[in-house]
Amino acid sequence: MSPRRLSLPSPDATTALAAALGQCLSPGDVVLLHGPVGAGKSHFARGLIQSLQDIPEDVPSPTFTLVQSYDTTRGPLWHCDLYRMSGPDELIELGLIDAFDTAICLVEWPDRLGELAPAGALNLTFVPDPDDPDRRTLTIDAGTPDWAARLDGLAA
Repeated sequence: MSPRRLSLPSPDATTALAAALGQCLSPGDVVLLHGPVGAGKSHFARGLIQSLQDIPEDVPSPTFTLVQSYDTTRGPLWHCDLYRMSGPDELIELGLIDAFDTAICLVEWPDRLGELAPAGALNLTFVPDPDDPDRRTLTIDAGTPDWAARLDGLAA
């Protein structure tokens, strides 16, 4: 499947897409969230996580804690922000590599993973619109047939 581009005209549209994607996920799925500071990665992750909770709770950005874990209706979920990490060696200490097999993992700043990035991960790239602070362009790269099939019905 070639990368798919979507226009997200508002924060509400971003949240709705995150909730829809959440219904496609299960433990062992890794979603890599790419984009510059302010692109909407944390907003997307927050919407996805809250959509999978029986009682939505506060979902802080894990910028300083590096990892926040949640029990969700779809299984354990790890939300990671690797911005402050200097390289892949530090990630092994976090237990993140093991979590790739046992939890749903949302990873912000996945470039810090280097060669540890799972080959079968779903890549989402957020690009803010310079003329409209609420609008984003999202590129979905579902490089494996498994992702392509699961995302086929995802609302645009």
